[in-house]
Amino acid sequence: MTLYNLKGRHLVWLVDYTREDILHIIETGIMFKRRYYAGERVIPVLSGRTIAMIFEKPSTRTRVSFDVAAWQLGAKAISLSWNELQLGRGETIGDTARTLSRYVDGIVARVREHGKIVELSRYSRVPVINGLSDLVHPVQALGDYMTIMEKKGRIEGLKIVFVGDGTDNVLHSLLLAGSKLGAHLVVASPRELRPSKEILDHALEAARDTGGTIEIVDNPEDAVAGADIIYTDVWVSMGQEAIAEKKIELLKQYQVNSRLMEKAGSRALFMHCLPAKRGQEVTDDVIDGPQSIVWDQAENRLHVQKAILALLIP
Repeated sequence: MTLYNLKGRHLVWLVDYTREDILHIIETGIMFKRRYYAGERVIPVLSGRTIAMIFEKPSTRTRVSFDVAAWQLGAKAISLSWNELQLGRGETIGDTARTLSRYVDGIVARVREHGKIVELSRYSRVPVINGLSDLVHPVQALGDYMTIMEKKGRIEGLKIVFVGDGTDNVLHSLLLAGSKLGAHLVVASPRELRPSKEILDHALEAARDTGGTIEIVDNPEDAVAGADIIYTDVWVSMGQEAIAEKKIELLKQYQVNSRLMEKAGSRALFMHCLPAKRGQEVTDDVIDGPQSIVWDQAENRLHVQKAILALLIP
């Protein structure tokens, strides 16, 4: 099994990954999935490796999928909460990174502030993989684009519409990756909840080179016309409880429901990174309906993360 030239690299936020890098991860994920369903549950390309998984925030999909992915590659995963480490008692992130990277071959971390991932990667001598930060969620976006590739056969030229909170970390990663893949990305969000300028600047620069486009609009009904993909996420993320009421009020016109899906048309597929707040950002009839691909999307986290680990871990 020949692997690409990503060995030893960190995966912090996809800005430093090329179109070719991203496509290779997606294609490798599809290959792992194909072999999985052909009966190859374990492909031990990381036999003897150990991966530390640090969780400052709760997780279902990220934790389980990375744990299983490591096992299916022949590696051992060690799951650690923030407070199980000396980080919870004041040890610096730099000292933790220096220590862990003498023991393990890679670090997956799910953190509250993006700066913590940046600092981990600065001091670690082994690859650091961002399992989620408040700014971005790159492994989610890679799994999402793998799913779109499976369902639509391509990404370039597709109209992908995100409806809801424009400050969303998953959206930020969808913009960074999608712009490099030549997608036409539309964000329908309130003016008070627009994407990070830093993220938009990077994405717009990438789109100029690939023929992709990025459009930010107010009206979700106008946005979804002719869409290939409609995507949403929770309106209130972990740690935002203090502003929950304000955000819900701002976003109440941005629910993905059957009326909005009808505006998009029958070719539009529905995606959500989960967990979903049913009845808030999406209705039951949409997430459980015939245009929903959220469960394939959730499964593909496992296969794309096998690709990420196999390609990055030396």
